Formats: sequence, structure tokens, C-alpha cells
Amino acid sequence: MGGYLKRFTDTTLKNRLTSSGAILIQGPKGCGKTETAVQMAKSIARMDVDDDIRVRMELDPKSVLEGPVPRLIDEWQEYPQIWNYIRREVDDRKKKGQFILTGSANPEEQARLHSGAGRFSIIKMRPMSLFERGWSTGEVGLYNLVKGAVPKSEQVVLDLESLAEKITTGGWPALIGTGSREALRFMQDYITLMAEVDISRVGDKKRDPQRVLRLLQSLARNIATEASLSSLAKDTGGSNVKISDETIADYLESLERLMAVEQLPAWSPHIRSADTLRKAPKRHFVDPSLAVGALGLSTDKLLGDLNYFGFLFESLVIRDLRIYADLHDGKIFHYRDSRNLEIDAIVEYPDGAWAAFEVKMGFSAQDAAAANLLTFAAKIDQEKMGPPAALTIITANGFACRRKDGVNVTPLSALTA
Repeated sequence: MGGYLKRFTDTTLKNRLTSSGAILIQGPKGCGKTETAVQMAKSIARMDVDDDIRVRMELDPKSVLEGPVPRLIDEWQEYPQIWNYIRREVDDRKKKGQFILTGSANPEEQARLHSGAGRFSIIKMRPMSLFERGWSTGEVGLYNLVKGAVPKSEQVVLDLESLAEKITTGGWPALIGTGSREALRFMQDYITLMAEVDISRVGDKKRDPQRVLRLLQSLARNIATEASLSSLAKDTGGSNVKISDETIADYLESLERLMAVEQLPAWSPHIRSADTLRKAPKRHFVDPSLAVGALGLSTDKLLGDLNYFGFLFESLVIRDLRIYADLHDGKIFHYRDSRNLEIDAIVEYPDGAWAAFEVKMGFSAQDAAAANLLTFAAKIDQEKMGPPAALTIITANGFACRRKDGVNVTPLSALTA
């Protein structure tokens, strides 16, 4: 399978180790948190598999923290009380780069995170982007686009079957070198374990695995849309059971704590018109392969439903935009107003620079997408928001360029941070 593939989180972690006493890497199960942390750590305490840890946690918890630094506390949530010992140790040592923690936060642990202010830095990690996976040339940088650079790349030729395989495989390190059939089985098992085991570990309630599975399937069918809680509740309950919106909201919160599902919030800019802005978020899986696994879709089934395939491609783009934007602390939103003018993604950086993106698999849709972006840009009150740094169409194929109307085009397989 080869050696370690570099991640953007490597750079972020290296920088945070110089500014914080402890760094917590959060991310969904299997995204590569531990392997990334190992690249920087000088010693490791594996909280989930080391039998000696249990004894030491009972007799002398502070001893678990002894060792060359940075010391990796892997799967720290197995013994959540270790959080306070780390906090105190960071205070006592008064040095940076002492500890790296990996794991996921549950509600009880979340309360402890507040006491880590000023001591802990939190990094969110996702499965690999196309660039990290080696499936993008990296000729076009997202940050450079938002700084006004003209995109250029060689032509990308990616047939639909290959794209379907990449979506099915996703960015999971464990699936490097596997085929789409093995990947589908992996994702189906991942979904099953999430429904039957994982979701009940991030709260004080026992969830019905079948209801969780139906919710995951509903989320998969409605990927990249603004499906309402009532719509998800109807799917989850089926024809015989009525489930409240509050229950669905609770389930979704747990799935978000597992970092399997992420909201794409609505952007709220100043606009020139009297149209109202819609505030509903879109929901995506952290990797669209989870949607494929939830519905048990083979590549042949994906190719047989190109409309749904397009939604999965949009979700793939959102995944990569999140990863690339994170490197410079950018945030991702979507836009929709009362006239149903919709923009798939808005990237906004801390300095106020922002850019808009439309996602289109096919070449024939580019003119309409460009017109949509230009209409949108004209609606924004640029005196208050500033002009868009870039208007860009992200495609599956073709080459990166700037059109005569000023709209950029770039294939996803040429994009990087």
C-alpha cells in the first residue's frame, strides 16, 4: 500500500504545536487522525488498546502523560477524565507543543472543552481530498483563486465510470489500493456500525439502530439539499411510526458529533434587492462515499441515475472545498434566496475575501452556470460585502481557464488548497 500520504493537516498541526500547549485532532472514525498525529509525536499512549493504561488511570493518571513530547494521547475519550490532567499539566509546564489528542467529542466531553480555552487548539480533520489522494494535479490553488489568480491547467479527461469509482472509494486511507466492490462493502459496514454502536456512544440515550439507519438512508437520498426535519422524520419513521422533528434533530446532532454528517450553512450577505434569504442548511456526509454505502449503490447503479450522480459530485466538491479552505481558516456556505437563485458554494476567508462556486459535471451546463454566478454577483451589495474575488465553475472534466465573461472554470481534478 506504500507509505504515509501527506495531509494538509500535517501543516496545520505543525503550526499549532508552536502556539498551543495541547492540540486536539477531531474527525470521523477512519479518516487518518492517529497516523497523522504519529508523524509528529515523540511518544504515544494508546488509550483504547493498552491494558496498562487502565491500571495507570486508576492509580496515577498523571503518569500517562509522562514521556517525550509531543506526546500523543490516542483515543483520549476512552478516559475523558484525562482532559483535566492534561489541562493542568499544560498550565504547570508553561510550554508549547506538549500533547496531541485524537478522538471524537461526546456531550460529556464537550463540557470539558470550555475549560481548555487558551491551552488547547482544535483541528478538524476529514477523509482525504482528491489532491491528498493523488487524484488531482494541484495546478489550481483555491487560495490563489480567491486572491484573483487566473486558473490554468492541462486538460482533464475523466470518464463517468472512473469518477463513480472515486466517489465510491472516497478519501479513506484504509481503502487505498482497493476496488469499488471492496469499498462498497467497507462503507456498508461503516454505516451499520455507526447505526448500531457508534451513535449510542455519543450521548446518554440508546438509539434504535433501524431508525438511525433509515435516517442515514434519507440523508443519503437528500444529499446536498435543504431537506426539512419533517421530511427526514417521515422517512425515518416509515408508514407506521410518527417521529417528531425534535427527535430527528437529536439524532442529527449525534451524527454531527460523530463528524459523519456536516451542515453547510446558508450565507447571509447584504443584498441590493428586496428578496429574502433562505436560512436552511444543506446537509452533506463528511465524505459522499457514506451516502453510497447507506444506499448500497454500485458504480453501475450510480451510472444509471445521472441526476443523483450529480448531487454526489456536488458533495464531493464541497468535501474538497472544506479541506482546502481550512488551510487558511476559510469557511464554506451555500446561498439561496426567495427567487430560488442558488449558488452551490461560497468560500469566505477571515480577511473578508469571498468567492462563489457553481458545480457542474457536464460541459453543456457551463454557460447557464456562468450566467447564474453573474446574476448573483450583481445582486450582492458590494459596497458592504466587497466584490467577489472570483466566480468559478467547478467541473468534472476539461481544463482550467478564465472565460471572456470573467468567470473561471476549473476541473476538480486540478484543484488544491
